[in-house]
Amino acid sequence: MKLILTIVTIIFLTIFVNAQNQQQIDSLKDALKKHDASKKELGSKAPAMYDTAAANILYDLSRAYSGNNNDKAMDYANECLAMSERMGYKKGIGNAYSSIGTVNKDKGNYLLALEFQNKALKIREEIDDKKGIAGSYNNLGNVYQTQGNYSEALKNYFAALKINEETGNKNWQAINLNNIGLIYLNQDNYSDALKNFNASLKIKEEVGDKSGIASSYGNIGNVFEHKGDYPEALKNYLEAFKINEESGNKNWKANNLSHIATIYNIQGNYSEALKSNLAALKLKEEIGAKRGIAASCANIGETYIFEKNYHEAAQYLNKALKLSSEIGSLEEIRNSYKDLAKLDSAQAASPLIPLQKRGEFAMQGMEDYKLYITFRDSMVNNENTKKTMALQMNYEFDKKQDSLNAVQAKKDVVTTEEQKRQRQQKYILLIGLVFALGFGYWDFRQKKRISKEKKRSEELLLNILPAEVAEELKLKGTSEARDYEEVTVMFTDFKDFTRISEKMTSSELVKEIDYCFSAFDNIIHKNGIEKIKTIGDAYMCAGGLPVANKTHAEDTLKAALEIRDFMTNHNKNRIAKGELPFEIRIGINTGPVVAGIVGVKKFAYDIWGDTVNLASRMESSGEAGKVNISGSTYELVKDKFTCTHRGKIQTKNKGEVDMYFVSE
Repeated sequence: MKLILTIVTIIFLTIFVNAQNQQQIDSLKDALKKHDASKKELGSKAPAMYDTAAANILYDLSRAYSGNNNDKAMDYANECLAMSERMGYKKGIGNAYSSIGTVNKDKGNYLLALEFQNKALKIREEIDDKKGIAGSYNNLGNVYQTQGNYSEALKNYFAALKINEETGNKNWQAINLNNIGLIYLNQDNYSDALKNFNASLKIKEEVGDKSGIASSYGNIGNVFEHKGDYPEALKNYLEAFKINEESGNKNWKANNLSHIATIYNIQGNYSEALKSNLAALKLKEEIGAKRGIAASCANIGETYIFEKNYHEAAQYLNKALKLSSEIGSLEEIRNSYKDLAKLDSAQAASPLIPLQKRGEFAMQGMEDYKLYITFRDSMVNNENTKKTMALQMNYEFDKKQDSLNAVQAKKDVVTTEEQKRQRQQKYILLIGLVFALGFGYWDFRQKKRISKEKKRSEELLLNILPAEVAEELKLKGTSEARDYEEVTVMFTDFKDFTRISEKMTSSELVKEIDYCFSAFDNIIHKNGIEKIKTIGDAYMCAGGLPVANKTHAEDTLKAALEIRDFMTNHNKNRIAKGELPFEIRIGINTGPVVAGIVGVKKFAYDIWGDTVNLASRMESSGEAGKVNISGSTYELVKDKFTCTHRGKIQTKNKGEVDMYFVSE
């Protein structure tokens, strides 16, 4: 009861706070008005760089609104950019780019966020703005972390931390440590997460940064929640909420409320959990944070599962998945499939639901859980763990090396000028002889190496991208996305992959997948099909792009039948050796798509559209050892292949769809 009264008291305080942030905004607006009035009074006598002060105020206003009103934050950032560009004020341009990138991240526009943060970094490096450079690295890390690209996020956070340690910026050191801790938390490395969060909290308390203290408390609470120490977790969440309530930051308050709701769910207090989750959703909607809205919808859906209100749970969980997919947040997509699997499992076990329907829910639950495992494993795997460990070790090594260099520098200062002169005379003679003999050889080797590296780079590029796209990228530096009116998309995956993989060692599993996918690569290449990507045990390719053709459906179906026959023969060999077979399902659909390059670093060629989604449904609705095609593909190949109509089959989010099995 005491705990509930505490929460109620805190929530009611929302009506009276927010003053601190509003006071800052009002102060900045007053400063801007005074500046405008002063400029009007001075007229033509105003100095050429007089507006730099106004640009800085506009940037500060954009930051003040960020996290509370993203539309206004964007408006002020654009004003700052326009003014800075007019007078060639590079620092203002970099600041504006940074703010625009941050707002785009909050809105879920991650490609734009990366584009503007990289623009900001480039400008800040040109003018050697150390504080700004560190800020850009931190902001890039934030975008990569939201996307689930933890190794890139950690690399940028360490780069920011190194600069902030060199410049003695303690406030930002704490922010970087907090963010690094979040990466470890997302990879279930609780000891390193807690170590970084506590280090951040210590600095924040030293400098008196209340919002930073709140952030650290919230993250420490999250660690205790994951470890199962719920009283300690709730204690830290409440501390964070109290501080954020004073500052009026809607985004952070919403995050605290979501975590508090999670503890209520664990304690079985579902009504209070729902209140907290709905309050968090309202705050996220007010600031337009799509990822936050998706996370809140998922949390509400989970609470409804506990209350056995399955209809409402499905509504919120499907909304969460849709939003997560739209913004490309791997973390939230992963969480959505995990919660959908929980919902399916709960409905499959409910005696109030007809037996046949319960069986359908059980099957769907397996599919959703498999998708959860796929997304989870793509984010938290041995390779990512190795990368984060390597980055941590590199960071620690660099710190030690910097310390050794500083000691050595002091020793060098003590060295006399005479000693330096003697060394220089010896080295000049030696260097002259070596240089004369070695320059010609070096020049020859350098030209040979450059030629070899260029050839290797081009081969690597062609291995990542289609030849036409790679050529466009080399010529222009960019590649435009293209609309295709009609292509044929194929998905494959292995039935009961998770169950089979649990009975194999990691090296055996990787070797088997590599063997099969290498064979698939050869088959589709022979048939003129473009490989798109693999996700876990799923393989995706498409015919009719990047160069459009009229035989894409026939080509893709030929490749599918070859893949089916290859797996049939391969499984016979596995069974003969006493090994479990990898039974394959193949699904194909034809229709329009959009294709292009995604990402700034480690970019990839990908395709989007409803055609892709339905192709995936063809695979999941098929049967092992068979090729399942949609009605649109059937119309293009019916005169060349033997097809058996399956009727209209119910598919997730697509309703009833005509499907056909292809035999030959």
